[in-house]
Amino acid sequence: MERIYYGDHPEQFGDLRLPEGEGPFPLAIVIHGGFWRMPFGLDIIQDAAEDLTREGIATWNIEYRRVGHAGGGWPGTFNDVGRAADYVRELAAIHPIDIRQVFTIGHSAGGQLALWLAARPSLPATSELSHFAEPLSMYGAVSLAGVLDMHLMHEIHDYRNKITGAQEPMDPVAELLGGSPDEFPERYTETSPFDLIPIDVPQILVHGALDVNVPVGISAQYHQAAKIGYRSIRYLELPDAEHFMLTDIQTDAWSLIKEEIHEMLSNSHKN
Repeated sequence: MERIYYGDHPEQFGDLRLPEGEGPFPLAIVIHGGFWRMPFGLDIIQDAAEDLTREGIATWNIEYRRVGHAGGGWPGTFNDVGRAADYVRELAAIHPIDIRQVFTIGHSAGGQLALWLAARPSLPATSELSHFAEPLSMYGAVSLAGVLDMHLMHEIHDYRNKITGAQEPMDPVAELLGGSPDEFPERYTETSPFDLIPIDVPQILVHGALDVNVPVGISAQYHQAAKIGYRSIRYLELPDAEHFMLTDIQTDAWSLIKEEIHEMLSNSHKN
């Protein structure tokens, strides 16, 4: 494993892992969750990155500024993730990485960022997030219990706060984007995968039916909207899985996820 900085901030780095052999290898940009907040960091998805590398897939497990860091939230979190993705070109210049087979995989908040990265080249030119000269195109995107609808996740937390009478309301989406959809409608539509449909890359969506952190309906609803007229989107709703099982490499859920990833990569040789 090699830790490499793609920027000057202490949180702008990634851990690069290469499989044994000569390559070139497909590369997974691995994006951790934690509702875009510190102190959650890339260590929480490290086991998954290591296991993918054992499967013959290079991994770039990226860190980024989160809410709580100076410069985190809007737009710093997205700018960091975009910079980390574009840095893959530099990695591929000196490492055996197949730039044609770079895909994203993220869990929870990282699932949102994984699909957002795949959609990034189609953002409107007027977006604050469109200043990257040449966003790296992705081969595919994998969402594990991803927050695929920022509007809906905001509504869910707003409802939970009201019915529980929370003294300290929790609304991580509003914290990330700086306010509500009424205050910043463009920020929601430019970061929510649901609003960015169609995202024209192969996609794998996995969600556990027992998830209480990110309701399974978010992925189901996204799939219903995204699959229309698009052939390469897989949705797996796992009846016995909860939120964190999807990155636990000892589970059957993770074994299934790896199978789906290998199938997605193998299809590139058939096209």
